[in-house]
Amino acid sequence: MGADQENAIFIIIQIVLEGNSMIKFDNKMTTVDFVKEMTAKRQPDFNNFLKVLNKQMPERPTLFEFFLNDEINQELTGVPYPPLDNNFIHDQLSWNMISYRNAGYDYFMISIPPNISFTTKEHHKKSSLSMNDLVMIHDQESFDAYPWPDPEEIEIEKYEAFFKEVIPGMKGILYAPSGLLENTTSLLGYDNLCYFLADDPDFAKKVFDKVGSILLRYYERMIELDYVGAILVNDDWGFFSQTMLKTEDMRSLVIPWHKKYVEVAHRHGKPAMMHSCGQLQEVMDDIIDEIKFDAKHSYEDKIIPVEEAYEKWGNRIGIIGGIDVHFLCTSTPEEIFNRATALLEQTKERGGYALGSGNSIPSYVPKQNYYAMLSAALIN
Repeated sequence: MGADQENAIFIIIQIVLEGNSMIKFDNKMTTVDFVKEMTAKRQPDFNNFLKVLNKQMPERPTLFEFFLNDEINQELTGVPYPPLDNNFIHDQLSWNMISYRNAGYDYFMISIPPNISFTTKEHHKKSSLSMNDLVMIHDQESFDAYPWPDPEEIEIEKYEAFFKEVIPGMKGILYAPSGLLENTTSLLGYDNLCYFLADDPDFAKKVFDKVGSILLRYYERMIELDYVGAILVNDDWGFFSQTMLKTEDMRSLVIPWHKKYVEVAHRHGKPAMMHSCGQLQEVMDDIIDEIKFDAKHSYEDKIIPVEEAYEKWGNRIGIIGGIDVHFLCTSTPEEIFNRATALLEQTKERGGYALGSGNSIPSYVPKQNYYAMLSAALIN
């Protein structure tokens, strides 16, 4: 028995002897070796995640993350990012799946086909970007000339071939090459979009409907894959203070398309989750009752802490993730572990919650902090 395994077993014994309410943080919980040791015999079971989405209690603490940065994926898999060659689709699916399995998730994210993204203007590669920097469409002429992606060109057979390699108990979660509002904003520019909504609302609607129809066909094609367990509709809708568009514009241009995406999932017997950053208070009833999303992801302490969101909406919609990314970046591993543990304690008798970050794990999140968050679920 290796030293890491002995350490993991010692911590588990402490937990058993002292009781779950007495779980103590240990620095060993901040390492990838500890996480992999804890998950080595943890059999993936997507049914646990389905219970979360159905607002039920899973058999054990359940994890969710939208995406992990390449460095963490490399640590979890032991191999670098796949090269962009003819085997890229297969290799990236495998890379994602092994990484998520080794981190303790019951699913993996299905990588986006290389040819389905919406082309935008060349731009700098700095850490932040103006919402007006990517503009490709100014008028009807540029609309007609734009190289719209075609979901019919997806090499679906390469995705189908991966079915035989899916780890027992795992399913894939499908997501899109950004969302309806995100892509429309990128193509028009945020300032221009606002002008179009005032001066030429029919043209604005035309762009929304074109992007919306492409994403709808994308979901329709990809959800046919046998190993798809759920869809994540990723589309940032808000700023810190409000939705990006007026509520009436959201309801006429954005929400109807999201309802179509959810209907596609539900027709196939699959749940649908929403990922959206921003202040969505004014449209939460639409998200839950009109669109009928099964779960909501992305929370920020500056807007509403996930603990409060769970008490406010957790009896109506699944709550996934929520440990604020700023908190993950600036807190100690012990503080992160303690908050995650308390959150699991808060939700364990009512269910409908999966532990994870408020957004994702970008490269600036300290690795030890991410592993400390995972450990709160893995040792329970």
